[in-house]
Amino acid sequence: MIKVTNVKTILTAPGGIDLVVVKVETNQDGLYGLGCATFTQRIFAVEAAINDYMKPFLIGKDPRRIEDIWQSAVVSGYWRNGPVMNNAVSAIDMALWDIKGKMANMPVYELLGGKCRDGIPLYRHCDGGDAVAAEDNIRAAMEEGYQHVRCQMGMYGGAGTEDLKLIATQLDKARDLNPKRSPRTKTAGIYFDPEAYARSIPKFFDHLRNKIGFNVEFIHDVHERIQPVAAMQMAKDLEEYRLFYLEDPVAPENVDFLKVMRQQTSTPIAMGELFVHVAEYKHLITNHLIDFIRCHISMIGGITPAKKLATLCEYHGVRTAWHGPGDISPVGVVANMHIDMSTTNFGIQEYTPMNEALRDVFPGCPEIDRGYAYLNDKPGLGIDIDEEKAKKYPVEGGLPSWTNARLPDGTAARP
Repeated sequence: MIKVTNVKTILTAPGGIDLVVVKVETNQDGLYGLGCATFTQRIFAVEAAINDYMKPFLIGKDPRRIEDIWQSAVVSGYWRNGPVMNNAVSAIDMALWDIKGKMANMPVYELLGGKCRDGIPLYRHCDGGDAVAAEDNIRAAMEEGYQHVRCQMGMYGGAGTEDLKLIATQLDKARDLNPKRSPRTKTAGIYFDPEAYARSIPKFFDHLRNKIGFNVEFIHDVHERIQPVAAMQMAKDLEEYRLFYLEDPVAPENVDFLKVMRQQTSTPIAMGELFVHVAEYKHLITNHLIDFIRCHISMIGGITPAKKLATLCEYHGVRTAWHGPGDISPVGVVANMHIDMSTTNFGIQEYTPMNEALRDVFPGCPEIDRGYAYLNDKPGLGIDIDEEKAKKYPVEGGLPSWTNARLPDGTAARP
């Protein structure tokens, strides 16, 4: 009988971002699976959850019983939910699907229903300190073949640009974007002015559409940086610029406001990057309050719940847009893509380019060509990890600075 014999947690940072990868080994020679448990801001907490709780929970179990293991794992601590334990469960779940695919000698997407498309359309981040810089980056991405781009000025909410007057000058609207001054003492943090940011974005997209036209899909991420009423006004103001979607316009605590927003604007809405339980999406999907789910798969528990969530979306006209930032491992990237390949209501896949070190440590990364991703069709997830090479890139494990977001007067804000 096949059974799990060991669970290894591997911490590495070949791309300069701390990653957590799990390797589930079995009693069959050479048969193992990989999963992603990357909660970058709490990597050691996830490592402890896997080593101290998920490892003894899993050893001795039959890895083929994916559904049973998932269901029992999420309630094994009685109190369920939360990003630390969900990432631990997610890594196990992905690894079990990897094992199942290898046993069946099929890619995971074949086990999930087979191909629904020939390639996976991607979108790239095209940021810039001002409208002209962003425009240049968008044109470069289009030259590479990308048909979807995420457009931002500075960090989220305009943070990091420091001087919004510079942005205003580029947009010929200086009087409308004059930013607030900070007090004479300034608490450490990443500052942004939500009102000036909200006023700048419609002008930003007016610039982009006038310069580039409508032959490319634009995405913008609010990142919950403004008040709900300002988000609603922004969504209304952006209608004429035909966004592919506006992402996370409100914080998870304010999702009830999406009902009002839906009644007043036709701008497509994507929501859910910060959700940590599949049930958080239920009301928004079944009441047709969003158009895309922005789901970080390892935060909700892995492939098993993500595929079910995608099916729920299918019957309510909602499409997928799985989270694909730099702070998931290539294992997590390909897990997203196996679901993309087998999901009819796929919308778009976020993609962060991988450097050579990542591709060296994780052989089997997807091929990227002209704005599409292609999996390698090897059994399982089709990706591996070179543990010796992974050791060359130690993690830092520190606290991130960008999450210390502050308003002009120093008030802590949602990051």
